[in-house]
Amino acid sequence: MFGVGGFHNLFHDIPRPFIVTYRCYSISMFPGHDRQEVENGGKIFLPPSALEHLTRLNVVYPMLFKLTNVADNRYTHCGVLEFVADEGKMYIPYWMMRNLMIDEGAMIQVESATLPVASFSKFEPQSAEFLDITNPKAMLENALRNFACLTTGDMIAIRYNDKIYELRVLETRPGEAVSIIECDMDVEFAKPIDYVEPEFRPKKEEEPAEEEAEMSGVCDSNFIPFLGSGNRLDGKSVPFACPTAAQLASQRRGIPDFDFRIGQLNFCRSIKFNNNGSDGKNDKGFKAFGGAGTALKAKASKS
Repeated sequence: MFGVGGFHNLFHDIPRPFIVTYRCYSISMFPGHDRQEVENGGKIFLPPSALEHLTRLNVVYPMLFKLTNVADNRYTHCGVLEFVADEGKMYIPYWMMRNLMIDEGAMIQVESATLPVASFSKFEPQSAEFLDITNPKAMLENALRNFACLTTGDMIAIRYNDKIYELRVLETRPGEAVSIIECDMDVEFAKPIDYVEPEFRPKKEEEPAEEEAEMSGVCDSNFIPFLGSGNRLDGKSVPFACPTAAQLASQRRGIPDFDFRIGQLNFCRSIKFNNNGSDGKNDKGFKAFGGAGTALKAKASKS
């Protein structure tokens, strides 16, 4: 039924699991490491022997792994960045160590994993300061480029503008652990855990608003607008005639024209006061345009 080559190809294509235990350290303990993006991502360093073992096992690319703290039954998922760690050791971001609840030098089981491609994820910010970011989705999209997968329940750390924001992965679809490499994923945010809804205080009817107070009635008799002295560039004094309270009694400010109609023009005339404070309407002997005129060139008289 099958030739010799058929049996060889059949068993050669079956991937075999990779399960190895390493002593785990944080990225900061990696000698000669100075790349901050590794600490802010979701990838780890493994020894060169792990790469040789994986190539013989015919693992599926991209290489994804499940890290398990067997003692406390804690696990997470990650990708691999380089195979340059010391033999028997592995280096992971510090936020992963917090999720696994381990200290430096703890033993961690590393197992190869195959995860579905992500279609949806939901994150919960751990601080209300996350709301100050102008475009959080764009920021998260840029930060997740250093991640290979997400696990429900993990607390990931993202650096933005020299500040670290922690986000808890509340939900991932289509599984509890998903791959986010070259995928189209919908993202939602839950409200931060310390977010407090602003209190709504209804306006009291007996207390008028500031705008209504400005529009109500005549100005205060003690208030005189533009009261002060002026200065000239040539240093001379500026004469200033201070208006009296009687002159300002008829002034009203902040009163809108409630009878205004679109297309109607209203020409407002300002009131000019005489020396005695009256507006000049009821003065006896007043005649409009009753003054004498002067011509620039005298006309010749007719004989």
